[in-house]
Amino acid sequence: MTSADKSDHVSDTVPDSSRAASSGDPSAGAAGHTGVAAQDWTAAVAAAPQYRAAVVDLLGALAYGELAAFERLAEDAKLAPTLADKAELAKMASAEFHHFERLRDRLTEIGAEPTEAMEPFVAALDGFHRQTAPSDWLEGLVKAYVGDSIASDFYREVAVRLDSDTRQLVLAVLDDTGHASFAVEKVRAAIDAEPRVGGRLALWARRLMGEALSQSQRVVAERDALSTMLVGGVADGFDLAEVGRMFSRITEAHTKRMAALGLAA
Repeated sequence: MTSADKSDHVSDTVPDSSRAASSGDPSAGAAGHTGVAAQDWTAAVAAAPQYRAAVVDLLGALAYGELAAFERLAEDAKLAPTLADKAELAKMASAEFHHFERLRDRLTEIGAEPTEAMEPFVAALDGFHRQTAPSDWLEGLVKAYVGDSIASDFYREVAVRLDSDTRQLVLAVLDDTGHASFAVEKVRAAIDAEPRVGGRLALWARRLMGEALSQSQRVVAERDALSTMLVGGVADGFDLAEVGRMFSRITEAHTKRMAALGLAA
């Protein structure tokens, strides 16, 4: 799934949670929350009972995404060209698993069974990873950077509509594990050493963007509670026009990240 502790040259080009306003992220206006978003978990569920199902779906999707990220980083470590790179990915994998544990524990706290909450999203996420299996180390880095960042952008957009307790958790588990700056450094160095690599990686990144958006739209469409929240059926949700603007903002952020990598979007 991701925006802190980036190197200076990256932070100049890539939006993160601290620069949400400049990236068009609606969470920048957190002080102006209304409806469900202005309440804590207990008050939000009491005011809109159907809201709980939407949150269980959201946390289930995010939890499985974090678990899959842990597995992917552990697998990518096998492709690492040096022991230092292998150790760095192992550290990131550990951070992703910690995020998963927090989400799993929260699902339990609100009376949901974690595996049942995650199950509806397994096929879509596993399908995405099967269709976008990297062929080498650099493709793996670009996939983690692009795919995780798109997922984080989506969840940050949704987070502004959540109750304060859930919003705080979601934003916390979206903290960057260090993969963003690591990926940018390694990919830019590879392109500098062999410029023709850039063309191949740019095509790969475009494919990842298309697959990620397609999968996210499909997941939302198949889950009634999530789609209802996004199009405005639960208190402070998005309207249909805002959904379109949301995906436009995600696409714009992707273009900026490609520039940070030294690739054309």
